[in-house]
Amino acid sequence: MERPLPANLPAFLVEAKRRTYAGLDDDATVSTPLLPASKQLEYSAGNLRYRDIYFGMSFFVGQEVVCEDDQAIWSMSYAGGLRPGISDRKTALAAYAFLRKALLAISEERPFRGPAHFEDADHGYLNATEGSIEDFHGAEQITLRGQLIYRLRYCGGRLR
Repeated sequence: MERPLPANLPAFLVEAKRRTYAGLDDDATVSTPLLPASKQLEYSAGNLRYRDIYFGMSFFVGQEVVCEDDQAIWSMSYAGGLRPGISDRKTALAAYAFLRKALLAISEERPFRGPAHFEDADHGYLNATEGSIEDFHGAEQITLRGQLIYRLRYCGGRLR
């Protein structure tokens, strides 16, 4: 029989994401990641544990996993990054700083990435999600003065 997801999972995901990449950038990285050359961010509360492992910077691939006790119950995979040809360091740093601001606006109703829409100065963020915490997919993008500079796709849900 399948065990339902914990009722507090959406709130836990929001807090975990705010206490890792969105809130602390790579300062939340553990000193000895499980996989060589990866960035690994972790958060735990009660019997829930969150781990986000990713590779790359301009283009990156990663996976988030939530464990209840010692059992993996939920996961999200993602891949994306800056559009090819964007190599200016200042543009890249500004894009990722803006992304973290958007990701801090995560909600319990959609605890995957950022809100549907977010703006700040010259940057715009759009996030389209389909599904529920049980089974979902989506895509986000960032524009700079109306030009697409970043795109990411993600999917995940309850592990069975």
